[in-house]
Amino acid sequence: MPRVCFFTGKKTRAGRKISRRGKAKYLGGVGKKTTGVTKRKFKPNIQRVRAVVDGKVCRIKVSAKAIRMGLVQKPPKRDWKPPVEAEAATAAE
Repeated sequence: MPRVCFFTGKKTRAGRKISRRGKAKYLGGVGKKTTGVTKRKFKPNIQRVRAVVDGKVCRIKVSAKAIRMGLVQKPPKRDWKPPVEAEAATAAE
C-alpha cells in the first residue's frame, strides 16, 4: 500500500534542500552563497488506524492531520464476554 492518506490524499512529495555558506547581509556580511542543492522527500505523518468506513470496521492509513480534524470515526469498544452461566451448567452435568 502506498503512503497516501485515505481522507486528505496527502502523499510523499519531492523537494530540495539548499545548502548555503557565508554571513547574511543584514548581519554585516557579503551575503549567503548557495553551495549545493540536493533532492529530498517530504513525507506526511501517516498512521495506520482501525476506523469505521461504509459501516464496516477496517484498517486504513490516515494522516495525523485527518485524525486531529475528526475525519476518522473510531469503532465502538467491544463489550463481549464469554457466557459464564452456560459453562457452569455444562460442567455440572
